[in-house]
Amino acid sequence: MLYIGVDLGTSAVKLLLMEGNGRIVNIVSKEYPISFPHPGWSEQNPEDWYEKSIEGIRELTAEADKSQIAGISFGGQMHGLVILDENDEVIRPAILWNDGRTAKECDYLNDVIGKDKLSAYTANISFTGFTAPKILWVRDNEPENFARIKKIMLPKDYIAYRLTGVHCTDVSDASGMLLFDVKNRCWSKEMCGICGVKEEQLARVYESYETVGTVLPQIAAQLGIPETVKVAAGGGDNAAAAVGTGTVGDGMCNISLGTSGTIFISSDKFGVDKHNALHAFAHADGHYHLMGCMLSAASCNKWWMDEIIGTKDYAAQQREVTDDKLGENHVYFLPYLMGERSPHNDPDARGTFIGMTMDTTRADMTQAVLEGVAFALRDSLEVAKSLGIRIERTKICGGGAKSPLWKKMIANIMNLKVDVIESEEGPAMGGAMLAAVACGEYGSVKEAADRIVRVVDTVEPEAALVEKYEARYQQFRQIYPACKELFGRIR
Repeated sequence: MLYIGVDLGTSAVKLLLMEGNGRIVNIVSKEYPISFPHPGWSEQNPEDWYEKSIEGIRELTAEADKSQIAGISFGGQMHGLVILDENDEVIRPAILWNDGRTAKECDYLNDVIGKDKLSAYTANISFTGFTAPKILWVRDNEPENFARIKKIMLPKDYIAYRLTGVHCTDVSDASGMLLFDVKNRCWSKEMCGICGVKEEQLARVYESYETVGTVLPQIAAQLGIPETVKVAAGGGDNAAAAVGTGTVGDGMCNISLGTSGTIFISSDKFGVDKHNALHAFAHADGHYHLMGCMLSAASCNKWWMDEIIGTKDYAAQQREVTDDKLGENHVYFLPYLMGERSPHNDPDARGTFIGMTMDTTRADMTQAVLEGVAFALRDSLEVAKSLGIRIERTKICGGGAKSPLWKKMIANIMNLKVDVIESEEGPAMGGAMLAAVACGEYGSVKEAADRIVRVVDTVEPEAALVEKYEARYQQFRQIYPACKELFGRIR
């Protein structure tokens, strides 16, 4: 049988067609626009997601035996606010995960309601990107829109709704709303009350591998696929990427170098970092995970290459960063172009170069950008270590994972063995695997991961380079505290 994985990203939807044995048949990507109506705001039109998803599925399956398509599932950008009226029409553009307008609402939740209460209700505190503060922002700034809300949805779940007519979400994506009781895998009545939300305005919650319905007859006819095609709930992008990289089971780790960057640690048991520097979320495998999320990762490199240097040949620029330069760079870069989430929770943080001299080269600055992302990810790894979690190796995925140089930096800055897998397709692969589990191809997510995901290479840390980078990291970690007060005054 064939399974479709839909990765609803920030800049494009990526679709993957997979055979039951894990072999990838086809991959298609369709871009859509993102708007920034005010500085720090970030919005998209959900209709664009749907139209490009349908267009992509049609292209994806054009040469396939459509009668063999059995299931569809998703990985998707998390935290976005999609609100529907009584006719299930979108009320306003979706407010995205990287939108920073909710500083006031986050302060209210964290300081007035209190971080202890938030953590007790949801296992997390408020971050500007989360969904609950966005709801409060709409309530306070667009009361006429707030009054019209019949359903509150997340981005990928809007696509699932359009395909099935079912208002649904999954435990991993719901975990990032700050409305979800992660430990008990249900909506938090206390948080609904705080945000003025009725539970019936929220979607029904499923496990990521559960079937929410089948495609609507008109959609099946439009796409030329059977009406029996099952749609599984899917997962938030990082949980789906973890499935796609085989990061399933206790103590497994995955690093994602996408638009945002994450370090994802799976666990059989529920646990919370007492400082809430890491997110405690439900995992798509039926268990839990801790996650550190930085808002700008591969997007830092894209910004540096596209906007500053003015090139699309990223590899050529990285070739100038030769092995002898690793661990020797005196230039540092704070990768906080959109503010920062883990572990600082500071929407005012900004991207910063420091340490430049008259002999600093473009290659030094390119190196600093890549190293800065790796150093910032290590900040979250250090929090995990403080909880007694011991990680020796990690999988890696995302666009940045295609760079041999970046993988080498990650291995040595974090002192981890970096396992490279055969297919680095992340959330789209995870979505297809979840669809296969929903359709009974595999008995569990763990079984699917064990049978499908194959490690083809490992980047080993080098003792001498690890030592050099340890000294550099200890310098890096002093820069943000020194700049923090200044960031709050730069507008």
